[in-house]
Amino acid sequence: MRPVPVLMHHHINHHKGDMVTVTPDVFEGQMEYLHKKGFRTLKCDELCSFIMGEKIFKKKAVLITFDDGWLDNYIYAFPMLKKYKINAVVFLITDRVETASKGQGGYPSEGWVGVKGQEAIMPNHNECKKLIANGQHEKVVINWDMAKEMMDSGLVEFYSHAKTHARCDLLSEDELKEELIKSKEIIEEKLGKPCPYLCWPYGKYNDAALNIAKGIGYKAIFTTDYGVAKAGSNPFAVKRIVVKDNVAWFKKRMLLYINPLLSDIYLKIKKK
Repeated sequence: MRPVPVLMHHHINHHKGDMVTVTPDVFEGQMEYLHKKGFRTLKCDELCSFIMGEKIFKKKAVLITFDDGWLDNYIYAFPMLKKYKINAVVFLITDRVETASKGQGGYPSEGWVGVKGQEAIMPNHNECKKLIANGQHEKVVINWDMAKEMMDSGLVEFYSHAKTHARCDLLSEDELKEELIKSKEIIEEKLGKPCPYLCWPYGKYNDAALNIAKGIGYKAIFTTDYGVAKAGSNPFAVKRIVVKDNVAWFKKRMLLYINPLLSDIYLKIKKK
């Protein structure tokens, strides 16, 4: 049975070489490849059913994820998802989305160059962090209206990346509950759909955090651990692949990761 690669993205913008960033042209090339090669792009429920052994996919399958809910996901990634009819998941830091939704002067605004064309300039990752630290979330984070628009397309799902993006391995029981319950509740309230999936901030967690997340009702949890999803693997420790800003790399890796034998060999070597 073919494994399912779960692809991890953060930013889609023009800052080539910036950390956790894929440029728009490369992202389009990657999505076009998935479309042309007949990959089935999954919903979270489908991946969970596959892991639990309840679902088998005849076609090659992949799950596409975005962490944090950056505004450039809406500006650059969303149009490509619509163009190629690609499903995707965005894990939201809900306090940031709440603040962005209350802010003024976000996208589009005077500070943007060529907002409707390829000239649009988004801040790089470090600039995004500085703007958030200064309370200017609306300039770099999607708001609830954008999330609803993306969700209403039928292509994009939204789940929890915790309330404030705190490291869950360093929190008390009460703090963990605040992070994991509140984020789940606000997503369900704002978007009107269940939120049974979680992605750990920074990929950091411990047994206490895991037990609380399970008790709250999360039925699968995504990590930053390197690997692919398999039938029978742990739904509370879903592994992912960080996507590089390179179409040729992407094509080779996708062929590798969906091959049961080759992916096993490669991942074992990679861990050494």
